[in-house]
Amino acid sequence: MLSGLLIVLLPLVLGYLVRVRSTPLLRLINQAVNGSVYLILLLMGISLAGLENFSSQLSRLGSNALVLFSITTLFNLAALWWLSRRLTLQAGNSPVVKNAPISKLAAMRGSLLLVVVVAGGTMAGLLAGPSVGDGLFSTADALAEGVLYVLLALIGCQLRNSGMPLRQILLNRMGLAMAVTLALSSLLAGIIAAPLLSLSWNEGLAMAAGFGWYSLSAILIGDQLGPLMGGVAFFNDLFRELLAFILIPLVIHRHTALAIGYGGATSMDVTLPVIQQHGGVACVPIAVVSGFLLSLLSPPLILFFLSLSP
Repeated sequence: MLSGLLIVLLPLVLGYLVRVRSTPLLRLINQAVNGSVYLILLLMGISLAGLENFSSQLSRLGSNALVLFSITTLFNLAALWWLSRRLTLQAGNSPVVKNAPISKLAAMRGSLLLVVVVAGGTMAGLLAGPSVGDGLFSTADALAEGVLYVLLALIGCQLRNSGMPLRQILLNRMGLAMAVTLALSSLLAGIIAAPLLSLSWNEGLAMAAGFGWYSLSAILIGDQLGPLMGGVAFFNDLFRELLAFILIPLVIHRHTALAIGYGGATSMDVTLPVIQQHGGVACVPIAVVSGFLLSLLSPPLILFFLSLSP
């Protein structure tokens, strides 16, 4: 199992070692990441269509995602509320956020588009499956695994070239505290939710370690536990992002850590414009640091937990 973990982590590490100074090349890498995510989610949808008793499995997917989301949200909000009572906001320099959505509506459209891609893949699988046969679903799984390795290398390169110096990350006490609090409370929720989802403790931890990064968690979980659990991970983390869009304007002035921290890994990109709009530029460095750390932690944690024996 550990050898499998190393094989999957290797592209991420190799990508992180690559230093890119060309702006056009960085833009091309970002486009390749987005394209890879859409392709893998399309393939995941096709794989979902190959499940036996599809309608009942779809019902199970929805109920499991709701259970995991409810427990994780309860633990996250309680822990971040406690943290927000003990930390005060400190202003800092605001980094430039490129190509970020300029409104909540634009960001939510991007999130919902991923649902449309998964649904489109499922419909394609249901329509083509009877004529093509089971080979369609096995081919989709194999292609998804290959694209996954490419995606991990590209993500590693993205993280290395994000413009966040290690010193700036470690010295931002509030961003670091929010990332640690969200990670620990999410993992505790995963252990609690595991028996309710008929999962082992390590699989429950892996399901909770997406930290809001719905595209990656769906891919990694689906590759190891099958498309059904990949779908559960996807919707669990997607619901987090949608709820974050609602929570941020309501509570950011009274409970800054809760508003920023709940967005998880998305606080460095998708939810960042909303954080800046309602919390001011002082919130931006904190959100970027928290989201960066959670993005860095999520892939190795998911793969590590899946490599453990229950």
